[in-house]
Amino acid sequence: MIRSLLISSAVLALAGSALAAPKAKTPAAPAVPSAPGAPTAADWRTPDPENVLVIDTTKGRILLELAPQLAPAHVVRVKELTRTGLYDGRLFFRVIDAFMAQTGDPQDTGQGGSDKPDLEAEFTFRRGPETPFVQVADQTVAEIGFVGALPVMTQSSMLMPMTKDGKISGWGLYCPGVAGMARGEAEASANSQFFLMRQAYPSLEKRYTAFGRVISGLEAVRAIKVGEPVVDPDKMLKVRVMADIPAAERPKVRVIDPAGPWFKAEIANVRGAMGADFTACAIRIPSEVK
Repeated sequence: MIRSLLISSAVLALAGSALAAPKAKTPAAPAVPSAPGAPTAADWRTPDPENVLVIDTTKGRILLELAPQLAPAHVVRVKELTRTGLYDGRLFFRVIDAFMAQTGDPQDTGQGGSDKPDLEAEFTFRRGPETPFVQVADQTVAEIGFVGALPVMTQSSMLMPMTKDGKISGWGLYCPGVAGMARGEAEASANSQFFLMRQAYPSLEKRYTAFGRVISGLEAVRAIKVGEPVVDPDKMLKVRVMADIPAAERPKVRVIDPAGPWFKAEIANVRGAMGADFTACAIRIPSEVK
């Protein structure tokens, strides 16, 4: 069975109306907050090397931070397969320009998987008071925020006291750089294949398990050769868990902490610039790699 993604489209309708009264004076637009300056030492965090994949590809290096808070079983699986070497040499066999790049099939065709059992879906997760969630928008019935570098949406935190476990449901948002697990027709059919988002694609939300996000190397993801199938495809040359690389050799990386003051200023800047069109996908998550 081909473990693939479903693509859908949306149609937007615009409507206009005539003015029946003289044109009123247009009020001055509110000032847009200025972009935040350079981050300070307090604005950075160092990712856990046990939860970062170092993916060396024919288009460059990609650092993928895993999100065990959202998809613990999928994170365990991806690290297991990484440590067996299954991902070394795997082709990006299906790549759609404004969508995603798919890989992780030992057959490099889209029809294979590992010898491990398929995974139960983790399309949603349970957010509790202990979850490191940083809110960027409150929509009354739902909240948008970040868990590490991964953008998420959850139910309103006001519902926590009303649930049996004191938690609420949340799910990853499919912004650029987000990593999702490919599957077949059945929801519980993810195994080894995964995809990296080249652009935002909201229709995947709550239908495919999001298990991490690229924190460095999105330009490499977007440079991967496209095709269905791809002619002379790019590949993952070597994939390693950062913690398994000797300390003297591993890349030194830090990424913006969503709980820091720089990120708060970035939220205000993006909200001011976008207004009603605000989206968490527009918020920058800078990183530094040495």
